[in-house]
Amino acid sequence: MNFELKTLDLASAALQSGDLLIVLVADKQPKTSDALSTLIAHAQKNGDFEAKTGKLLAMYAVPAIQARHLLLLGIGDGSPQAVRQALAGVAGPLTRDGTERVTVVSAQPLADGALHALLQCLADSAYLYRTTKPSAKAVALKSVVLGAPNAPALERAFEVAKATAQGVAFAREWANRPANYATPKLLAEAAESLAADHKRIKCKIHKPEDVAKLGMGSFMAVAQGSKEPLRFIELHYHGADKDSQPVVLVGKGITFDTGGISIKPAGDMDEMKYDMGGAASVLGTFRALAELKPEINVVGLIPACENMPDGAAVKPGDVVTSMSGQTIEILNTDAEGRLVLCDALTYAERFSPSAVVDIATLTGACVIALGAQRSGLFSNNDALAQALQAAGDQAQDHCWRMPLDDEYAEGLKTNFADVANVGGRPAGAITAAKFLQRFVGSMAWAHLDIAGTAWRSGAKKGATGRPVGLLLQYLLSSAQGAAPAEQAKTVKPAKASKADKPAAVAKPGKAAVNVDGADKADAQ
Repeated sequence: MNFELKTLDLASAALQSGDLLIVLVADKQPKTSDALSTLIAHAQKNGDFEAKTGKLLAMYAVPAIQARHLLLLGIGDGSPQAVRQALAGVAGPLTRDGTERVTVVSAQPLADGALHALLQCLADSAYLYRTTKPSAKAVALKSVVLGAPNAPALERAFEVAKATAQGVAFAREWANRPANYATPKLLAEAAESLAADHKRIKCKIHKPEDVAKLGMGSFMAVAQGSKEPLRFIELHYHGADKDSQPVVLVGKGITFDTGGISIKPAGDMDEMKYDMGGAASVLGTFRALAELKPEINVVGLIPACENMPDGAAVKPGDVVTSMSGQTIEILNTDAEGRLVLCDALTYAERFSPSAVVDIATLTGACVIALGAQRSGLFSNNDALAQALQAAGDQAQDHCWRMPLDDEYAEGLKTNFADVANVGGRPAGAITAAKFLQRFVGSMAWAHLDIAGTAWRSGAKKGATGRPVGLLLQYLLSSAQGAAPAEQAKTVKPAKASKADKPAAVAKPGKAAVNVDGADKADAQ
């Protein structure tokens, strides 16, 4: 879909030909004498319309209006939140048959955030998944003109919003695909295609033998029960000089999660195809970076594999050795996301990053804590956490910082390894983050648990593309000279003892508790 930004007032908007004209009406609407302003005033006076957020009045073939359909839409105070709430109710008119050209105009100047919300909502409305459903009728919408009196001042925000929409759509597409259309191999090919299409992006794919040489025993353990071979995807975006420290993004890429031997309940297990939502968000962010070309270096790491209950699958009680040398007792094979991430985090150290952010659909406990509104944010660095939270607020892709007190790690202690991979049900999102913290050393690190935000269930089931907006805004802010990770002391986790790789040990099984992948059972 093509977006265009124009300088328009209501008088000039009335002359825009097309299929639909949407007029955003705020509480404090400028008073002018043009036909549209007069129409709005009469509708309000007669009680047929009000500027309250989400209120609308639809009309057809209005004299003096060139567009076939006219929609007055109340946006209240005109804030980004109000614009987003209002646009959520107009998907029907936007996607009706025959609606190809749309103009959306605001009589009053738009803020950057309101424009961002407007464009993203329009893009979301036009998105339609068709990869495995060719019978789905494509949305007719082809072009959208966004009009505001202050359009020249919105050019940069417009470019960022367009790139964000492209990145979000890319992430949604891959997270929506069923597991047989989004295997680790296909995910790797998607990364390679990004590099082939954009010269600032380079891609390196590590196959099983490469991962074995790296000593990623934890990652390999998760993959060993699947016939689909793992892939470790390494992306590089080069926007600054080669000596500039990169930001490293690590995305969990479990392309399907059965829970392994600690198998999940059958209900809603189909949704576990989105357990690579973190990986999809990394791919989407790189897609957006390719459009904006900011002066920053970014590395993307995606450990991709399936978690299956084959006869060769890792068992509860098995002990594996991570790339860091720390041994891990796997008490629950459904806590696999942290097992693939920990090796990727260790690998990230070789790039001497300014900051590392991992993104994962990690725990159902985070869904209980924060629902679908905010992603969970954990960090060992105050400035990095503040920068990410500010970026989320600016992009309207919100997160909320959670604690990382050392006491939360007590439940991860075990008699048979350096650390256990689960710590029980209480504070499950936090103990998962504490596990990851053991593998970041002195790096400035943040963990985003997107189990509640990357996917929506129900009638509108599907991927959301979050947190592409947050990640992109953080990277753009960093490219503008901010160095948040260097402005605050990094809290180091307690050092773990290293041990030689032990033989797998047997341990009586415990009742399985599904703690990874945001499944419904864990949420109870």
